[in-house]
Amino acid sequence: MRRAVALPGLAAMLFALPHPVGAQGDFETSRVAEGVYQFRWQGHNGLFVTTPAGVVAVDPIGTDAARQFAREIKRVAPGMPLAAIVYSHSDADHATGAAAMLAEMGQPHVPIVAHENAVAPIRSRASADQPSPTHTFTDRMVLFADSRPIELHYLGRSHTDNLIVPFVPDVGVAFAVDFVSNDRVGYRDLPGWHFPDFFDALAGLLRIPFETIVFGHGAPGDRATVQRQVAYYDDLVAAARRAIARGLTEELAMRSVRLPAYAGWGQYEAWFPLNLQAVYRWLAAGG
Repeated sequence: MRRAVALPGLAAMLFALPHPVGAQGDFETSRVAEGVYQFRWQGHNGLFVTTPAGVVAVDPIGTDAARQFAREIKRVAPGMPLAAIVYSHSDADHATGAAAMLAEMGQPHVPIVAHENAVAPIRSRASADQPSPTHTFTDRMVLFADSRPIELHYLGRSHTDNLIVPFVPDVGVAFAVDFVSNDRVGYRDLPGWHFPDFFDALAGLLRIPFETIVFGHGAPGDRATVQRQVAYYDDLVAAARRAIARGLTEELAMRSVRLPAYAGWGQYEAWFPLNLQAVYRWLAAGG
């Protein structure tokens, strides 16, 4: 289902690396491309995009983060209103803080956009810090189709059943959170991962014609970065299958199976055995 939302195109030059425009303590704002910025709060990233209608902010992260996020928007794009807030998915560590952002911007009523499946888990928290989306969609939505389009893609179940990928086509920048990262293994025992749908979502990400990709954690990357993630998960599944075929128990597989090609990746020592455990359990259960 496609919907174009007119929450009432800039010529762009793509930058291969982010260019810092301000940093202090726990936060940093970096320019990724013309009018596209990564906001880092400690270990989490948000994204904001300037459009003729105002600024679109993706993932307020948390209440303290959102206040600083709003201040950075006002510093980088002085005088521009907030046009929309987008939740990449329902998890509280990415989608909390919209109320604080709106208060800091002095705008009590701004559209909040998310996938339709995000509504139930957000409402179940009943948190004033995480207001429910006001606009939802199923497969694809386009914000500001008449000026600077921002595409929102739902790739199917991956990490949660409501994770979306925003894409700014005029500069080739995508924003992908949690289900993919830059040369880092998956988070712990892959909580909330949906198999085998997750593999389809990874393949779907590569069908988006991005050149630069910003992640929910860590440094930005490119298409090769995502291709390496695809290779990692393919190798992870193959390793788990071999362990099961050899008759290794889950515990023995976690202790003995390794993928040395990825030993230099982030969190490999701490999280790789847990990644293996998650895939082993899925396969052992009939996956």
